[in-house]
Amino acid sequence: MTTLPDLAELVRAPAALSVPGDLVAGASAAGCLGPRTAGLAAASVAFYWAGMAANDWADRELDARERPERPIPSGRVSPTTALALAAGLTCAGVTLAAAAGGYRALAAAVPLAAALWTYDLAAKGGAAGPPVMACCRALDVLLGASGGQPGRALPAALAVAAHTWTVTALSRAEVSGATSSLPAVTLAATVALSAAAGARTTATAGTLAGWYAAGYGSAQAAAVRSPTASRIREAVTAGITSLPSLQASLTARHGRPRTALALAAATVAGRLLARRMSPT
Repeated sequence: MTTLPDLAELVRAPAALSVPGDLVAGASAAGCLGPRTAGLAAASVAFYWAGMAANDWADRELDARERPERPIPSGRVSPTTALALAAGLTCAGVTLAAAAGGYRALAAAVPLAAALWTYDLAAKGGAAGPPVMACCRALDVLLGASGGQPGRALPAALAVAAHTWTVTALSRAEVSGATSSLPAVTLAATVALSAAAGARTTATAGTLAGWYAAGYGSAQAAAVRSPTASRIREAVTAGITSLPSLQASLTARHGRPRTALALAAATVAGRLLARRMSPT
């Protein structure tokens, strides 16, 4: 019988801590941070979990060979259950977005849902994988900005997309390992992204950008020295758990220091939870 912990592992439940910050950063930049942001964040979490369930459904045969301990190949969750959960969570995400933000939110939510299914079913294994996943995260930021001036949130969306690109590129080497050039390139991108996020802004935003670079960058630096599968997986985990500190830096840039510090706490919580359940 499938249990709640099995489903939580399927959807990488703790990794959802990296999601609300997308909406908060977007809404802060667009000037529309408010009660509706919470509803949009709930929609985004539903989309994230849907994507994780669909990912494992699509990878069930590959995981049976490479990661048999995962919920589907281990027999703890059936493929039918995983697919139904992914579809149900996608519908829930669209419904929550419509309820919280109306037609303007749907203009971002529907493409976001389409992009996450495109990634899982078609793009993941090819060269289009990282850019499609980056597009998902950019749309997530713009979903948060949908109630204000979305154009003002484009820099934040691009920053989160760039980060996501690096994590997705690394994740493709979680099982096989890589040459040192892969984490070296993603590390350079992380340093550049942190510098851009922290430049010409408040002390809070700059400090948070530095914390992001230290948390994610140190794991990538370790992978450069020893690009084994385990080191790469640790770098991916660091990328997922460090994202709230980048989102917090982007939020602080727009005069929301207290909100930014609250977001940054998700980095600590994510790292603690990652010790109990892998977010990758």
